[in-house]
Amino acid sequence: MAVNQTRRLRAARKRKRRMGEVEHDLTDEQWQLLKREWGGCAYCTSNEFALQKDCVQPISRGGRYTVGNVVPACGSCNASKSNDEVTSWMRRKRLDERAFLTQYVHVRQALGLG
Repeated sequence: MAVNQTRRLRAARKRKRRMGEVEHDLTDEQWQLLKREWGGCAYCTSNEFALQKDCVQPISRGGRYTVGNVVPACGSCNASKSNDEVTSWMRRKRLDERAFLTQYVHVRQALGLG
């Protein structure tokens, strides 16, 4: 039990350090626009649960919370994806990778991100 708690604390400190090393510029307004444009979880399309911010490129791999890197995800998808690369994770979970990528491009264009 104590080992798990130590690991969690160590992981939390590591995440806090990583988060502090990069600049995050996602505003609340941008987050609301992203949720509206996606219309549900970006991965499984569910809209039954509260949505969480998920980085397409994980923070542990150099990503950050920006309008171009964040998508709404249900808790299940967010926890399952963890810090995996999005397309390989989607293939492993048998999710529709093509639909995600098409919608990702559409949302970026709708928000003026090109």
